[in-house]
Amino acid sequence: MPSSSEDVQRHSVHTLVFRSLKRTHDMFLCEQGCLPPLDMEVERLRRKAKARDQYGAVMEVVSQTQRRAAQQQHNNNNTPMDIDLTTTTTTTAGGDITNGTLAIQQPPVPTPTPPPQSLALVPAGGGGGGGGIGGASAGQQSLVPRRAPTLPRPKWHSPWKLARVISGHLGWVRCVAVEPSNEWFATGSNDRVIKIWDLASGQLKLSLTGHVSAVRGLSVSPRHPYLFSCGEDKQVKCWDLEYNKVIRHYHGHLSACYGLALHPSLDVLVTCGRDATARVWDLRTKANIHTLSGHTNTVASVVCQAPEPQVITGSHDFTIRLWDLAAGKSTCTLTHHKKSVRALALHPDLYMFASGAPDNIKQWKCPDGKFVQNLAGHNAIVNCLAMNREGVLVSGADNGTLYFWDWRTGYNFQKLQAPVQPGSMDSEAGVFAMTFDQSGSRLITCDADKTIKIYKEDDMATEESHPINWRPEIMKRRKY
Repeated sequence: MPSSSEDVQRHSVHTLVFRSLKRTHDMFLCEQGCLPPLDMEVERLRRKAKARDQYGAVMEVVSQTQRRAAQQQHNNNNTPMDIDLTTTTTTTAGGDITNGTLAIQQPPVPTPTPPPQSLALVPAGGGGGGGGIGGASAGQQSLVPRRAPTLPRPKWHSPWKLARVISGHLGWVRCVAVEPSNEWFATGSNDRVIKIWDLASGQLKLSLTGHVSAVRGLSVSPRHPYLFSCGEDKQVKCWDLEYNKVIRHYHGHLSACYGLALHPSLDVLVTCGRDATARVWDLRTKANIHTLSGHTNTVASVVCQAPEPQVITGSHDFTIRLWDLAAGKSTCTLTHHKKSVRALALHPDLYMFASGAPDNIKQWKCPDGKFVQNLAGHNAIVNCLAMNREGVLVSGADNGTLYFWDWRTGYNFQKLQAPVQPGSMDSEAGVFAMTFDQSGSRLITCDADKTIKIYKEDDMATEESHPINWRPEIMKRRKY
């Protein structure tokens, strides 16, 4: 006879567990998705603990205020009234009292005194003598209402218009410099020629040849009859304008030279170029005084000023460096830009400067290079900046656009598209260099269509015909 153990069908552990799960599921199917009942006592304790943790300090202040108010009310109710019988009597012969007045004086109601360490909203500078605020304890904390931040309204500037187009160069016009007496200006081009033009008439006065590659930088000395030029041939030349000849060469750059600047008070010339350095030259001895090294890519722009920092450079390594001219070392490196810094411009009056890059135009304060604000909106490769004494900053870009900004507020009050010379392609509308004349009333630009354009203010424009369309952000964020 077979044993009873053989009648029992054997199953694997997996099957048994699965069957147990199925039975459990069927048992509790009616309560599927239902949460267990809420224990009210546990929930009360949880909320009480959370409230004490989050709002303990405030709750204590509220309870103290309530107790103080109740105590004050209780004291007011228990204070007896002072009765002052002020009588003006006239006694007649019969002993009657006439014309009597009865005055009942109540005690003055004291002003509720804020409890110690309470948050009372009091006017700024309040809390002198007198009332409840003056009687508050030394631990009283006052919340002074903050004034809403206000943005200064931009100054109205007259719009600018194209006044003259000058042709004569055979290549891209890359640089421009205006003579200190404001009679003429010089331009350098990819055709290796420096041309001098009459500012009033736009007529060509002189052509200087000597460079063997594109001329990339020009500067006219305000204290000597000298014109300085540099180019992609690694040469830095000093021209005597009395003889129209080169009288000095400054040798040292290892690659193309992209810009130069004269020191306003010292006989010093600073040049920069593709060898990632800026070089400081003595004008008379032609000695290379300093080689300002530290940038890791092409140094595209350089400016000089009399106060510190006397030399500022902008580079394709996305940084701006402020230099100590005496020591020949970098004092500060500004890393806010995220694209190549191709343009720098000093403010003529304020102790500030601007830098231009494809990501933003930024304003800085000297001498520490403190960031002031962004001028956002010129979404192009900004090649050049120019600034005049009226607070107008102009930026020129590779696509031929000119943006005019109010310096103080960063308001973009005008956008211009430089027209190309007839016969040129639209892609030749780039602006490579620009400067204001000495009066600040003429803007000279150097374009990729081989022309020089002169802009002036529109004399017919008024605030009614060209109103300020100013819509500031509620809170202007300081984007770095």
